[in-house]
Amino acid sequence: MSCPTIRQALIVPLALLLVVCGPACRCDEAPTNEAATGSQASAETAVPGQPPAPATELDAALASKLVKLSLECVDRPYPYKPGHVLHSDEDLRPPRELTPAFFGCFDWHSAVHGHWTMVRLLKTVPTLPEAPTIRERLSAHLTEEIVETELALFKEERSKLFERPYGWGWLLRLAAELHTFEDPQAGVWASALESLDTFLASRTIDYLNRLTVPVRAGTHQNTAFSMTHMLDYARIVEDGKLEAAIVKRSREFYLGDRRCPTAYEPSGEDFISPCLAEADLMRRVLDQKQFVRWLGDFLPRLDSAEFAPLREPVAIKDLEDPRIGHLIGLAFQRAWCFEGVASALPVGDARVAAFRDLAVKHRARGLKQMFDSGYGGEHWLASFAVYLLSGAGPY
Repeated sequence: MSCPTIRQALIVPLALLLVVCGPACRCDEAPTNEAATGSQASAETAVPGQPPAPATELDAALASKLVKLSLECVDRPYPYKPGHVLHSDEDLRPPRELTPAFFGCFDWHSAVHGHWTMVRLLKTVPTLPEAPTIRERLSAHLTEEIVETELALFKEERSKLFERPYGWGWLLRLAAELHTFEDPQAGVWASALESLDTFLASRTIDYLNRLTVPVRAGTHQNTAFSMTHMLDYARIVEDGKLEAAIVKRSREFYLGDRRCPTAYEPSGEDFISPCLAEADLMRRVLDQKQFVRWLGDFLPRLDSAEFAPLREPVAIKDLEDPRIGHLIGLAFQRAWCFEGVASALPVGDARVAAFRDLAVKHRARGLKQMFDSGYGGEHWLASFAVYLLSGAGPY
């Protein structure tokens, strides 16, 4: 008897499944024939396919609504939360002076988010009525002189930990986006940013080589989350040293992981699922056969009690609290991880439809809540929504 689909498993009681399938039935096992595994099976690393059709289209109206959130904050200097170490009174300077490219949107990494959002939407929805304003803002912020000021801060000893690794990852994501944008102005912006992204790429290699174990938090310090952005950048700009370092450390950090504790997710202020972020990284690192085996050992069965916390978007009691409101972003991050993992599985794997159904559910919840989050959420949530809706991750 064939095993029921995961979608059925989410509805049919577990006891009934055991009667129907018997103890040998494993809904999380993938097909083992070569036709099912596809051409990726012989690749050293997973080859991106095509993204599934999104349940919510990123049309011009929604793109305009999202990009306005970024436009409204990239030049808004306050409120602001600095992340710098201060050694003297002289170090206490306004954000516009310290980081003149990325000084708005409450903090440095969110300003980078905002710039990436503008570039991504300018590239994917070129008919945006805000396009001239986007170009004006990017041209004002991404000049060689201004970026050199940013670079000078990062080279200071007191900035060794500044925005590591989350902000570094998003800066490299921005650089990668510009690198693939066939537009004359984008070439100018990419050239201006190059000194900073190559510096952070080099610093990333040094950091990863010194990191004994990964950080598995559900917030900014999560290692796997940032490594996905960094790895995509390395492959796009053909930085072989960075790619090799990330692939090597990913295998060392995560290849032996089993039974990720999904029952403990999320923490109360998470915007990253540690388990799904790790799976989203490893689909980039492993070939398809390796990934299918690894995922079967790593994530619990989708019909299990252990997986249950990942099935439903989290209830949020205060959307406008800047930390509790992180959970809105978690819905988007879970959705793109579900989509990404589904894209890496063989045709016919029962988990594909289930993961995509979960992505739809989480996507809908995030879009419903994000515009009611106040500035605490609006200064960054557009980037997570755009990343998901525009298929920014390699699917």
